[in-house]
Amino acid sequence: MASFDGSLRTAKQSAMPVHVVVDLSDEQVRLSSEGIPIAEWRLGQAQISAHADGFHVRRGGEDLILTIKQDAEFAVLLDLRSVPIDLARRMAVYRDSLDR
Repeated sequence: MASFDGSLRTAKQSAMPVHVVVDLSDEQVRLSSEGIPIAEWRLGQAQISAHADGFHVRRGGEDLILTIKQDAEFAVLLDLRSVPIDLARRMAVYRDSLDR
């Protein structure tokens, strides 16, 4: 299981984002805040894409934005191909570190 610290907000939210822990395992995405589960879905049930302002998660008509501190590792685990150039560079550095 891979676990990532981050924050979550809706695309239209102007209030402070919620601190979340994102767990990726068994083709599942699990979000929890302060130890309380707030969302869970299979990877195929949500569309996750990388943008300059974070990872956009679209599911059931909702658009959530995840900001992940370890964004390169997160993107590599999700095998994202279309990412902003600065994230692509960090992903390359991370992949190189795995090969060593």
